[in-house]
Amino acid sequence: MELIKVILSDENLNEAIRRVKSHKGAAGVDKMTVYEIDEYFEKNKESIKQSILEKKYKPQPVKRVYIPKSNGKQRPLGIPTVMDRVIQQAIAQVLTQIYDSQFSDNSFGFRPNRSAHDAMERTLEYLNEGYEWVIDLDIEAYFDTVNHDKLISILREKVNDSTTLHLIRKFLQAGIMEKGLVKPNILGVSQGSPLSPILSNIYLDKFDKELEERGLRFSRYADDSNIFVKSEMSANRVMKSVTSWLERKLFLKVNASKTKVVRPTKSNFLGFTYFKTSSKWECSPNSKSKMKFYDKCRKELIRKKCISKSNAETFTRINQIIRGWINYFRIGKMKVFIDKFGQWLRHKIRVIIIKQWKKPMKIWKSLQMLNRKLPYKFSDEQIYSVANSRLGWYKRANGNVVNLLLNADILAIRKGNRPGLVNPLEYYLR
Repeated sequence: MELIKVILSDENLNEAIRRVKSHKGAAGVDKMTVYEIDEYFEKNKESIKQSILEKKYKPQPVKRVYIPKSNGKQRPLGIPTVMDRVIQQAIAQVLTQIYDSQFSDNSFGFRPNRSAHDAMERTLEYLNEGYEWVIDLDIEAYFDTVNHDKLISILREKVNDSTTLHLIRKFLQAGIMEKGLVKPNILGVSQGSPLSPILSNIYLDKFDKELEERGLRFSRYADDSNIFVKSEMSANRVMKSVTSWLERKLFLKVNASKTKVVRPTKSNFLGFTYFKTSSKWECSPNSKSKMKFYDKCRKELIRKKCISKSNAETFTRINQIIRGWINYFRIGKMKVFIDKFGQWLRHKIRVIIIKQWKKPMKIWKSLQMLNRKLPYKFSDEQIYSVANSRLGWYKRANGNVVNLLLNADILAIRKGNRPGLVNPLEYYLR
């Protein structure tokens, strides 16, 4: 069967629709939502298939949106229409079946049953084998600079179907709508489309195979790569040669300011860095990842913002952030950091709670109620001094009375529709 017919089979298209709907996502330039796709596709399925087979299908421009990056810049994303997302997803599913088993074992990004944790475990293997010089490789604006002709020529090596290649090129060349104007797309693979992850891996697989032929140890996740060697001289030589190869063979530009030869303790890969114990190398979240974690929680715990909404909403959002961050970084060693973060978090929560109580009488009654239930036996005078203190909210929430009466165990208790506050250290250790 021709490849395009496999892509357009009812089974493959139905799976594509299911996945597009499960990912939800914003509407494209035609404003159709994922909830309308079933009805639309049912009515137009045959005409869409026919137009693809006759090479007449014309993808609509992608809608350009920007998301902020940690360095203050913005990352451009392209949102295809829902119909185009379904067709791209159908192509991606078939291409994954063809290519995934042939990809390098050191490639981990956007692949089934592989994750950033696997990439980190591979890097630790190399470090513990003695490859302790790291080439941090950074490709400048990778997704925006993929050469279309080179990508199609790479695809043609395994995809012997002109209709499929024509359709993929049409998606690559679909225009970009920004501020109501459509501009042509002559370079790059649009981030945000279902097709971009598999196409980016197919493109960089040539690089992976080149590194393997040279006998180099490396780990790649999407466009982030770390190469490991045993000496600084080898590292500098390899960095120059692979930079030259990428520019000559794949027409990609390596970011000279970010690509560097470093020791593992100075390396940053997927938000992690490395440290050495007496027996082996381990990983932990780098300082930038920790700072972003604090900043994200800090934005959610602004006092004016929090007292105007329910604690249920605040606790739910904070719990989501904590669980998500710890789940990603759980393979790293970070017990001391998490313990310190938990103390900071609970202090911020206590400030919000006593400010919501606001009036001295309310603070006094609430603390007295907790004091009767807990074994600390603070005197009436101690609680009265907290309730009527002229200190600011921040300092008032930092004394023994508030710290112990609103301790981690009390904050972790579910109350009505308000979930208990996650204890970061307990969650990490568990």
